[in-house]
Amino acid sequence: MTEYGGPARWIVHLPTTLTSVDGAWALAEALRDSLGHVSAIDFGETTVSEEDRQSLRTRVWCDHRLACGARCTRRIDHGGMCTAT
Repeated sequence: MTEYGGPARWIVHLPTTLTSVDGAWALAEALRDSLGHVSAIDFGETTVSEEDRQSLRTRVWCDHRLACGARCTRRIDHGGMCTAT
C-alpha cells in the first residue's frame, strides 16, 4: 500500500544508447504513439535523465488535467493552450 491508500505502483526504467536529450524525447514520443493503447503504461508520468544523473529527471509531457477529464498530451515546455490530442 502507498501513503495514498492504493496499491504500490512500479516503475520500469528503460536504459537506452541514445546520446542526446532530443533523442530520448523522440523515443518517448514514439513509444507513446506505438504503445498508447496499453492501459498499464502511464505516459503522462514519463521522465528522462542522464545515465549517471538518474536522480535528476525531467518530465516529458505536460499532463495537466483538462476540463474534459483528459490530460494534456503536449510536451512539458509547450506554448499556448493545453490539448489532449
